[in-house]
Amino acid sequence: PAFCRFQREFLLGYLPALAADWLQGPLLFQLLHSRGFLRSQIAALYSCGFASNVTFGLVSGVFVDRLGRKKSCVLSLGLCSVSCLLQLSRDFLALAAGRVLAGLGTSLLFSAFESWYIHEHLERHDFPAEWIPNTFSRVALWNSGLAMAAGLVAELVAEGLALGPVAPFLVAVPFLALSGIFAGKNWDENYGKSRPCGKACGEGLRGLLSDPRVLLLGLVQALVESILLIFAFLWTPVLEPHGIPLGIAFSGFMAASAVGSALFRRGVTGRLRLQPL
Repeated sequence: PAFCRFQREFLLGYLPALAADWLQGPLLFQLLHSRGFLRSQIAALYSCGFASNVTFGLVSGVFVDRLGRKKSCVLSLGLCSVSCLLQLSRDFLALAAGRVLAGLGTSLLFSAFESWYIHEHLERHDFPAEWIPNTFSRVALWNSGLAMAAGLVAELVAEGLALGPVAPFLVAVPFLALSGIFAGKNWDENYGKSRPCGKACGEGLRGLLSDPRVLLLGLVQALVESILLIFAFLWTPVLEPHGIPLGIAFSGFMAASAVGSALFRRGVTGRLRLQPL
């Protein structure tokens, strides 16, 4: 019962943030295009977000450990909220700043929350480490459902209610606020080991180069992620001229991704006993 309560507190703080993150995906290209920007300018705005995410990702672990993981969670939600509100602007530099903040907030979103949970699970509550996958499998399941729902909600508020492509970003703000308020009131603070940034990056680089399999896995993952990011930029201008509802198309992509994950888990753990390469 104590573990279930703790797990529920984590999910109630984390899932609204994930929902808000997904709401910002379906209509981003359409929003920027409606502002009158060329495709090359939209590509530059996308690149601002990707570059800030990658750059800050190199030091985000050290930053989170020093600042405090709960504070980092709340900071990520604040950055994402400001980013959403900046989408109301028609100024290129303001939108670029919004994409940079979104990259920073997303980097923290996918590092601070999980770091906070693992520390609380093991150190404060002393639950068995074997229970951690149970929580993250629930997160993955809910995340898939939230991704599919986000596309439908985005389509509803943008087209069904005729509020335009900026509406999903505004809908995301209350979810971010809810997550931040809940975490701020109900979670305890915890910190990691204080390490110099250069030393932490050096350790990561040595770990990457010490085992060829780790390096190969990183290269494959980087290639897969690059393909997904290119797809994220291209799918809207390909489908929009045909009158396909973008939110529903996004939900379809997410549903297909969830089915693929389920088939993989069934193939690895079921009768087939497939082994990843």
